[in-house]
Amino acid sequence: MSILRIVLTVIMIIISVVMTVIILMQEGKNQGLGALAGSSNDTYWGKNRGRSMEGFMVRFTAGLVVVFFVLAILLNMNLF
Repeated sequence: MSILRIVLTVIMIIISVVMTVIILMQEGKNQGLGALAGSSNDTYWGKNRGRSMEGFMVRFTAGLVVVFFVLAILLNMNLF
């Protein structure tokens, strides 16, 4: 097994652990009982969600998923 393959495998394991932790830290997207009570996302927090820490975590998770899939494809191609 080449050194590059070992390094990429270790990076993939680290990314998978980080993704698991970040996904578990995020809140659910369902509205729960708030939908029955009539609450909406027209609040200041709902409109500026993309600029918050939650918005950053969603974008960071998406980036990690892309890197994870690229690494999975590269490792599966047996180029190394």
